[in-house]
Amino acid sequence: MANTLFLVLITTALINNVVLSQFLGICPFLGVSKNVKTAAGMGGAVIFVITLASAVTSLIYTYILEKFDLVYLKTIVFILVIAFLVQLVESFLKKASPSLYRALGVYLPLITTNCAVLGVALTNVQKEYNFVTSVVSGVGTAIGFTIAIVIMASIRERTEKNDFLPSFKGTPAVLLTACLMSMAFFGFSTFA
Repeated sequence: MANTLFLVLITTALINNVVLSQFLGICPFLGVSKNVKTAAGMGGAVIFVITLASAVTSLIYTYILEKFDLVYLKTIVFILVIAFLVQLVESFLKKASPSLYRALGVYLPLITTNCAVLGVALTNVQKEYNFVTSVVSGVGTAIGFTIAIVIMASIRERTEKNDFLPSFKGTPAVLLTACLMSMAFFGFSTFA
């Protein structure tokens, strides 16, 4: 069992990285990756939300939706759970770290619509993961998101003052960086 959980953790974090392999969560990935501190803060918020969302949605799916034959409501219920959890994170950050709350700006409430969070919950259900495996999958996915966004922010900070062609500055450089990162992470799939 421990080997399976470790494999799920590594697979979701590196091999099937939610941003670089599945292309989910691109909006905060590109929008918040301008500096490492803000990216790490977003990663922490996403770790919290995805982990809790995986746990709560697994329990709701198993003990309510399946039990009462309401499986067709899973997407709506999962979105409501995610919205509630994001509100908790937003309230906590507003009180505990106002500077991080301001730095994340509009991207913090966007976690609610971050398709990576919903994607994890739906994938856990599709793969018929039990509660523990769902939580490990959520943690791995969130760690993978955090790794990707922090690496992107680090690269963007280092290349910010580079002398690019005017037509290559900004978005084109960021998208090429994301492409190269995706190709690098694809190398992990050779070990699977």
